[in-house]
Amino acid sequence: MTSRAARSGGELADDYRRAGFKNRLGFGSRPALVVIDFCRAYLDPQSPLYAGVEDARASCRRVLAAARGAGIPVLHTRVEFQPGGADGGVFFRKVGALECFVRGNPLGAYGEGLAPAGDEVVVVKQYASGFFGTSLASTLTSMGVDTLIHTGVSTSGCVRATALDACQHGFVPIVVRDACGDRDPQIHESNLFDLDAKYADVVSEQEVLDYLSTLTAGN
Repeated sequence: MTSRAARSGGELADDYRRAGFKNRLGFGSRPALVVIDFCRAYLDPQSPLYAGVEDARASCRRVLAAARGAGIPVLHTRVEFQPGGADGGVFFRKVGALECFVRGNPLGAYGEGLAPAGDEVVVVKQYASGFFGTSLASTLTSMGVDTLIHTGVSTSGCVRATALDACQHGFVPIVVRDACGDRDPQIHESNLFDLDAKYADVVSEQEVLDYLSTLTAGN
């Protein structure tokens, strides 16, 4: 028998499937896109949060353009703390780099090409999940959304937390592998594996673009 520690990625995936994980949820009928925290803090090499996620930004821009073309709801999350971080609580104390998101810091601005359009909802948050302490769930419900397509940063942090909470609120979470990023590729991949096993469908950019093109054709 192959040792658990020595298993390849394929063997690990097969083991999870045999155990009943990794079922496919599929796209629903009323999707929305959420762009999670894709701001300059992750894109500026001088930032403590710089993550080298330029490829993910390019993918996110393509998905965002396709979502707008398909006419589905687009939402954005961003982090903002008051000066001193009192509204960030333990999270702000734990992660010193969150100073990047104190109100007025230019690193908190949207990444190039990822700013919200005038009619797109912006959810301001202080914690990892876009759902925690915000109106995101009620907004999606009022829109009739059943599927939430996730893009953004970081995979192990705010993307993961938002996808998990989407599942727990009854929305099908779709995580776009190419349009999410993290400061370490191994952390990125391990979190995508776990999300795909338990909470979400992790899909390629092309799969999402193909799906959105069918919606565009149907408009």
